[in-house]
Amino acid sequence: MLRSGKWLALVLLLGCSVGAVVWTLRYQSLALAVAGAEEGVPIEVFGLGTVEAQVVARVGFKQAGTLVELAADHGDVVPAGRLLARIDSREQDARAAKARSGVANAEAAIMVTEAVSNRSSVVYAQRQQTNQRRQALLSRGTISIEQAEEAQLAETTARADMTVAQAEVVAARARLEDARAQSAFEEAILSQHALRSPFSGVVIARAKELGAVAGAGETIFTLVDPATYWVLAYFDEARTGAIALGQRATIRLRSRPGQSFSGRVVRMGLEADRVNEERRVYVTCQDCPADGYVLGEQAEVTIRTGYLPRAVLVPEAMIDGLRQSQGTVWVIRDGRLARRTLTFGQRTLDGRHEATGVLPGEAIVIERHARAYEGRTATARTAP
Repeated sequence: MLRSGKWLALVLLLGCSVGAVVWTLRYQSLALAVAGAEEGVPIEVFGLGTVEAQVVARVGFKQAGTLVELAADHGDVVPAGRLLARIDSREQDARAAKARSGVANAEAAIMVTEAVSNRSSVVYAQRQQTNQRRQALLSRGTISIEQAEEAQLAETTARADMTVAQAEVVAARARLEDARAQSAFEEAILSQHALRSPFSGVVIARAKELGAVAGAGETIFTLVDPATYWVLAYFDEARTGAIALGQRATIRLRSRPGQSFSGRVVRMGLEADRVNEERRVYVTCQDCPADGYVLGEQAEVTIRTGYLPRAVLVPEAMIDGLRQSQGTVWVIRDGRLARRTLTFGQRTLDGRHEATGVLPGEAIVIERHARAYEGRTATARTAP
């Protein structure tokens, strides 16, 4: 009898314990973290990119040849028009000299043809006068018809000779223009044996050494205008709708991890990457050190697109079915849990969304609880 009483007491104790646990797990009021209103919330977007330059040129010779002079090297600052390199031009020098001789010959030929033309004009004028006199004498019967015909034939022949001489002058002038054009062409080819800087900039690479053979169009130097450095950053196209020209940005360079620099949006790509769904945004740096640029260096860019004076922010992980700015969250209303569909606005850089449409007395829950259900009692606690 005593043993049965002990077993009964043990069963009752166990039942009470289980009941207490069940009550605690299912019915005890939950203390859940809720979102509070925050003041002065910046809205920013983040992108990764590289340091680039708007004005960069990879220059080389239009003609192939052997490098006989190199006047610049890596790191040199060169003004526009500065000689960078020269290739062997002896063969082209000879061609240019021959072309100049051709011009001189053509000029001399013009002098000869013009002299012949002048002479033929004088002869024609003389024969014309002679013919006119003899035709007058023929009308008075002073000379024979044969003599008059000879004078007429001499005038006609002189006129034909003058026409030929004048045509020779025109042809000689055309040959002179052709010779001058050929000379200009050879001089242009000769000038292509010297490579000059197309703009004032810095040499960031030299690909050939003295004595090497440079192919036509092959890059010898890479120049960049240091005044045109900027950061090309890629942003998720879903976040670029609020980005606008002139907005301020913060730039962090990989080589200077502990520093941040001020920038400004100066260009936005008009075409997005169809595969990565990203858009190009160009940002200039306003206070980067002059020697701090390395072309191709990775950079982080944060652009401030807006500012919320006061907002309730909900982590994206706490929003169920977020679609087209609407989603469902847990709220505490009148001391009990409930489900509410809200509209969400701006998104912060850390993945929190601005909640709108929250009723007075409601608090949005920002932590998950496995045993949460609608109607369960709950109390709000301030999130850490």
